[in-house]
Amino acid sequence: MAVSPRRNRPRRDENTRLDSDRVRQGVPTVQQWRDGDWQVRGITGGASAKTYRCPGCDQEILPGVAHVVAWPADDRGDLTDRRHWHTGCWRARERRGPNLQRGHGAPRYG
Repeated sequence: MAVSPRRNRPRRDENTRLDSDRVRQGVPTVQQWRDGDWQVRGITGGASAKTYRCPGCDQEILPGVAHVVAWPADDRGDLTDRRHWHTGCWRARERRGPNLQRGHGAPRYG
């Protein structure tokens, strides 16, 4: 009687792929700050393909750099209210004000 080799690798299915997408993109959590509740999602370095400008330090967040995305948790905002922040700038945002050094006519990075 022939015995087939044991399979040591887990079978991949749709749920495994979805879970890995959630890990890569981050799972949003609600954080409470003085200015309200915010949905915050951590973005791993491999998940970002665009350059963003951090509203905390006014510096670029280059593709491949881990950071957070934050938007209002209530109905007062929409997708245009999402902002990409360096993780440290997001944590320190109540200790300092925004550092916008660009002129009013300069392009905004979303």
